[in-house]
Amino acid sequence: MLVRTIAEITDTEDDIKTENWRSKRIILAKEGVGFSLHETTLYAGRTNEFWYANHVEAVFVVEGEGQLTDLGTGEVHQLAPGSMYLLNDSDKHRVEPRTEMKVLCVFNPPVTGREVHDENGVYPLLTED
Repeated sequence: MLVRTIAEITDTEDDIKTENWRSKRIILAKEGVGFSLHETTLYAGRTNEFWYANHVEAVFVVEGEGQLTDLGTGEVHQLAPGSMYLLNDSDKHRVEPRTEMKVLCVFNPPVTGREVHDENGVYPLLTED
């Protein structure tokens, strides 16, 4: 059994900060459970383009409001607390928070915590040694 709090992760190597977002990695590949879990804060007014070509990601909105655009189809979705989206087809997408948004993200395969988005917004597929 694993019990962990957000407070334990805050300001550690598992608390990744950028100018657009902050991601607290709660469960990573090293736990060996087949997925990773992150609490991510997306900052208001920032445009985020992502493409998880190597992962499936499910996102659940806990706080805040914004807009999700499927860059492949142009389809636009409004996001608010209780919204969920699943990126199950290597979906290139844009997230534009109108207010600060807090989301819970699940990745499969799990991320290791060492990934960095490349110029296309893609996380490389890394594995635990």
